[in-house]
Amino acid sequence: MKLAKKIAALVLALALMLSLTACTGGNKEKKLVVGASPAPHAEILEFVKPILQEKGIVLEIEEFTDYVLPNQALEAGDLDANYFQHYPYLANFNENNKANLVSAAAIHFEPLGIYAGKSADLNAIPDGATVAVPNDATNEARALQLLAAQGIITLPEGAGLNVTARDVVENPHNLEFLEIAAEQVPRTLVDVDFAVANGNYALEAGITDKLLVTEEKNSEGAQTYANIIAVRAGDENREEIKTLVEVLQSEEVRAFITEKYGANVIPVF
Repeated sequence: MKLAKKIAALVLALALMLSLTACTGGNKEKKLVVGASPAPHAEILEFVKPILQEKGIVLEIEEFTDYVLPNQALEAGDLDANYFQHYPYLANFNENNKANLVSAAAIHFEPLGIYAGKSADLNAIPDGATVAVPNDATNEARALQLLAAQGIITLPEGAGLNVTARDVVENPHNLEFLEIAAEQVPRTLVDVDFAVANGNYALEAGITDKLLVTEEKNSEGAQTYANIIAVRAGDENREEIKTLVEVLQSEEVRAFITEKYGANVIPVF
């Protein structure tokens, strides 16, 4: 009799365990691995991590300090998404690497800025001054366009995203351009007169106090160069990616970006 009761209890316990497994199986957490630049991208992702957790998504953030590896890792399937670039840069990567990455959503704009180095007055630029600019195609063109907008140089009429320092039409200050990787630009300030840096790298390097002028906040560039969530083609329709975008484009995130970064990072949603 006692044996029969023990068997019955064991069967009941087993049935209960199976029932609990069945109930929770449909609510299993999903994981998203997203590559990002440390600031502001990874910081924004850290902010939304607990929000995504509440929605059943575990967010794993992998930080990258360059502009090449995040897309390579995404294309290879090592990431579910990345968050560090604007669409023109992505399009250039796709073309050069025969890749098929797409934008799932635009999140924010980082105005490109001119930062003071050995010189601090754009109205008194020394003859032969050195200006550091990013050396990747889209960001170098963007840097040159910012310099042209200040009347410092003149570019060919209709100059687009393929313009380089060699295309400058008028250079009255005889500027010398130091073309280096975007992430290295802020480190050159002690050696150059001015540097044109991407907002995220300026934030990381702590040089925002040296900012002299930025792209217009309401310019076409704010849309053209908005930073995006990039994914492999087709993955923009994944529910986890849609949820990530929904959270990143929430009013809660807008308030966080505005309060933390001010004019250096501007929401575009």
